[in-house]
Amino acid sequence: MHLTQWLLFVSSTLLISATPGPNMLWAFQSGLNHGLKKTMWALLGLSAGLILVLGFSLAGVALLSQQSPLAFEIFKCLGALYLAYLGYRSWHSDGGNLNVEAGEKVTPSAWQLFRTSLGVSLSNPKAILFFAAFFPKFIQSDAPQIPQYGILIATFFVIEIVWQLLYSISGQALSSWLQQGRRLLWLNRSCGVVFVLIAVSLLWDSFNTMF
Repeated sequence: MHLTQWLLFVSSTLLISATPGPNMLWAFQSGLNHGLKKTMWALLGLSAGLILVLGFSLAGVALLSQQSPLAFEIFKCLGALYLAYLGYRSWHSDGGNLNVEAGEKVTPSAWQLFRTSLGVSLSNPKAILFFAAFFPKFIQSDAPQIPQYGILIATFFVIEIVWQLLYSISGQALSSWLQQGRRLLWLNRSCGVVFVLIAVSLLWDSFNTMF
């Protein structure tokens, strides 16, 4: 792989990863609601999901989506429904559920954050097609491919983790200001609306594809 190809990959990935999608939105909201320390578990779940999605993609799931489009569209619909569920939860969240008896805020456990974040990362099947279509553009066909894929994967994950951290830190930095009045409530509701809009977009895309 030539240096110019790698630099083009870096610049493209920096822009693509910075775009507020489900992963970045969830990282921001986790940092906002739970603080940076606990959000590390959420970031771990997001990264684990990306590893699985990348593995599915490189293993040929993208090719399977072409050979069995109906099954892939059903998979997309399931992912969309999960994102819609997260949107519903976010709409009804004020930064944590209140324990009625103790009057204290109850936050999710590390495992709950990891599990939910893993689901967020896996719920967007378009990432499979993205990996399958994007990575090969930077691979030299006349050179060993495994080392090249290794470089691209490592670069992608470093950039993705850096952006997730920045989103999480931004959420934490805004938490004090957002705790005033109903600001946090309305931000969580805004995040919920975005999750639902992404879900609707996926469902609409599947509907047009199948019908």
